[in-house]
Amino acid sequence: MNAVIMAGGKGTRLAPLTDHSPKPLMPIIDKPILRYIIELLKKHGITDISVTLGYMANKIVEAFGDGRDLGVNLHYVIEKEPLGTAGSVKSAASAFADDFLVISGDAYTDFNLTELIDFHRSHGKLATIAATRVKDPSQFGVMLLNSAGKVRSFIEKPRIPISDVVSTGIYVFKKEILKKIPSGFQDFARNVFPTIPGQIYAKIMKGYWSDIGTLLSYYSTNYHVAEERMPI
Repeated sequence: MNAVIMAGGKGTRLAPLTDHSPKPLMPIIDKPILRYIIELLKKHGITDISVTLGYMANKIVEAFGDGRDLGVNLHYVIEKEPLGTAGSVKSAASAFADDFLVISGDAYTDFNLTELIDFHRSHGKLATIAATRVKDPSQFGVMLLNSAGKVRSFIEKPRIPISDVVSTGIYVFKKEILKKIPSGFQDFARNVFPTIPGQIYAKIMKGYWSDIGTLLSYYSTNYHVAEERMPI
């Protein structure tokens, strides 16, 4: 299976830390966020990876090269202008032969991606979303699921959340999803998911996930990783 890592954002909410470095290169203890994501993909057998870049793209290319040192094959797609989550994936995944996984290069997680992929293949629909539960769902895409995991409702950043189950921005797609994405700037939550009702499932994942969207979440993620490494 191929993967797309979305790593083109500016990380403006992490300023001033991101004034001179792209968010995917921000360190979690001793490694850049993006390296954790690449290592997670490799752990689950995914080594052919396209990386979408924008802000300070050259610094990321210089840091990781072709990925050989990490045992993966990295291919870069540099956006001249922002294309949104779906637009960037459409550009990066056009040559893929089969199902593929999408993950953010500026979030931290230890989810079992193999379980997510197996679930995707079990239901046979276009899209699978890795979901988690959060205390404040209002800043995320919030979902209602049936007992099988089928998404009954998806609302992006609602003022009054309908549940505490949210999208982590980690997806597994059938290649056919690319036909559902128009050209130009497109967002999965706002422009694509509403057009494929009945074709989206979600799996509530076990494990840790942080979108590292603020300075507070950045430092709390560092604390979590440090705590995980402490000897028992």
